[in-house]
Amino acid sequence: MAYKISNDCTACGTCIDECPVEAISPGDIYKIDPDTCTACGTCADACPVGAINPA
Repeated sequence: MAYKISNDCTACGTCIDECPVEAISPGDIYKIDPDTCTACGTCADACPVGAINPA
């Protein structure tokens, strides 16, 4: 199951550097491509505001 970024995202960029498959795209609220995401959870572990959770 892919992870999803909620509206709590502050676009800090921490998660992008952690994603081993480059599934995260920047923006006002970052987005995770569910087809690329391997559900490893490293982005969720790195998120300082807890905005990333399993979809």
